[in-house]
Amino acid sequence: MRFFTAGESHGPQLTAIIEGLPAQLDLTVETINKELARRQGGHGRGRRMQIETDEVVISSGVRHGKTLGSPVTLSVVNDDFKHWTKIMGIEPLAEDVDPANIKRQITRPRPGHADLVGGMKYGHRDLRNVLERSSARETTMRVAVGAVAKKLLEELGIKTVAHVHEIGGIKADPTSYDQLSMEELRETIEADPVYCADPEASQKMVAAIDDAKGRGDTIGGVVEVIIEGCPPGIGSYVQFDRKLDGLLAGAMMSINAFKGVEIGLGFEMARLPGSEVHDEIAWDEERGYYRKTNRLGGLEGGMSTGMPIVVKGVMKPIPTLYKPLESVDIDTKEPFTATIERSDPCAVPAASVVAEHVIATAIAQAVLEEYRSDTIDGLKQEIEAVRQYVKEF
Repeated sequence: MRFFTAGESHGPQLTAIIEGLPAQLDLTVETINKELARRQGGHGRGRRMQIETDEVVISSGVRHGKTLGSPVTLSVVNDDFKHWTKIMGIEPLAEDVDPANIKRQITRPRPGHADLVGGMKYGHRDLRNVLERSSARETTMRVAVGAVAKKLLEELGIKTVAHVHEIGGIKADPTSYDQLSMEELRETIEADPVYCADPEASQKMVAAIDDAKGRGDTIGGVVEVIIEGCPPGIGSYVQFDRKLDGLLAGAMMSINAFKGVEIGLGFEMARLPGSEVHDEIAWDEERGYYRKTNRLGGLEGGMSTGMPIVVKGVMKPIPTLYKPLESVDIDTKEPFTATIERSDPCAVPAASVVAEHVIATAIAQAVLEEYRSDTIDGLKQEIEAVRQYVKEF
């Protein structure tokens, strides 16, 4: 399974093409639109979410609600494009048109964005050519692709959920939700304004977001993704680029503004003795092999263990501030305070949705790399056979 995304933030539409999905998988636009709506929610989101109502169009690879095995094309129209048709138009400008009156050229790079280095790399003197593609608007299609991946995983008995663990230094207390089932955890976070499973921490997070907005500042946080039901042995120890840890870390770090990843206890392991880090192995007839704890986050030796996979991602504060930072104009070389395109005081809740779908995509790709995938029924049989085999090993 592989995929590509295309499109600019204020262009006509965003597009994704997925290749390698098994045939006969149930798939509807409603399945994807539900997840796209969640990405646009969460306390702290800005004005763009009021402009766009993201709804997907499936234009290939699906017939009568089932995948065909051929490439699936997804697209989301940018409603705001009607205000940008001249600025973002595809056709060359007429000779009698002054580009300065049309293009809204940007020569002032914003700190913390791709603007300056992207301009250097691709030779763009108009930095809009960079920011339009480097925008987090691209994560719309990452969620759309992930919604398809989640549907595939659900058919295989693999469940995913993500929640906000920390915002602005305020941490959720795991004891408030660690006894919840995956279904109960999802119900809890979907009813919460910041997608946090700890109600007390949630109230403090909301207040912190409002405070940051009042100060013209932004705050970041930590999101946690949990995958339950992944069979043992996904990934491999035999080559560095097949290790599931690395694939998941790479997926998490591919999200805009993410600057760190933890698996299981993560960086806390550096402060603990080995006796408090590693997971003892046990066995019983009902469960087969399992770990008495899950400190390593469901991964050993680059492979899934069968325990829940737990991955955290660190999102930095959004760099576009209403209290702008200083930069330098690339034409005049004069200093200035950075321009504001649009900003959210905090996008961590939305980022948790993106993280869930990005990780789900990486897991789906690893599963399809491991097992036969021509049809969904064939894939189910393969996975079930593996589960039975490892239980009796």
